[in-house]
Amino acid sequence: MSNIEVQDLPETPPAGPVITVDGPSGAGKGTLCQMLAAKLGWALLDSGALYRVTALAAQKQNVALDSDNAVAKIAAQLDVEFKVTPQCDGVEVILGGENVTSNLRTEETGAMASQVAAINSVRDALLERQRAFQQPPGLIADGRDMGTVVFPQAELKIYLTASAEERGQRRYKQLIEAGKSANLARIIEDIKARDDRDMNRTVAPLKPAADAIVIDSTSMSINAVFDQVQQAAQKIGLL
Repeated sequence: MSNIEVQDLPETPPAGPVITVDGPSGAGKGTLCQMLAAKLGWALLDSGALYRVTALAAQKQNVALDSDNAVAKIAAQLDVEFKVTPQCDGVEVILGGENVTSNLRTEETGAMASQVAAINSVRDALLERQRAFQQPPGLIADGRDMGTVVFPQAELKIYLTASAEERGQRRYKQLIEAGKSANLARIIEDIKARDDRDMNRTVAPLKPAADAIVIDSTSMSINAVFDQVQQAAQKIGLL
């Protein structure tokens, strides 16, 4: 019979708290999450990038996005890494040693990612990968189902939204400032179509968690949003 007493057994180290930030494209989730990660010194998960990386990897390998099993296999074998830039002005995504950040942020890749995210077997393949990002001292999780599916026990859940028109204006401004051509009406139309697809898919539809704090950023600056989230985090002792 073992002489080891219960108190002598090593304890499983705590995984660290999680703040989830869900919401539609263009609501400001990415910027908010980077600000929170910088403030708290926590790890950052851009879950949407995982779907974009999967879509991009499938495209590079000439795999059709409606080939569910083949796309799921790619998702399960992704060699992906996130690197927060020193200036906290973005997150670099490394796929198989290659910086693919610029490729991921195109409208085409975003549309493909929405298709990929609707494949149940792909979501299953990426679920544990996403949960593995939870680590001390904590995690900021950016996505569409972080609070409802991936981290349902998260300490703080935020659902950040804005009108399709406002989100379209923001995206249009980004493209113009980057020297790219853009059609505002087309951008808004695409956003509405993606919202409809994300909110009405049968697998993990886009919606606020029952215990999420919903913030409409249509008429708010990102700093005002950040302040509101900080106050919520302070109330539960995360700050």
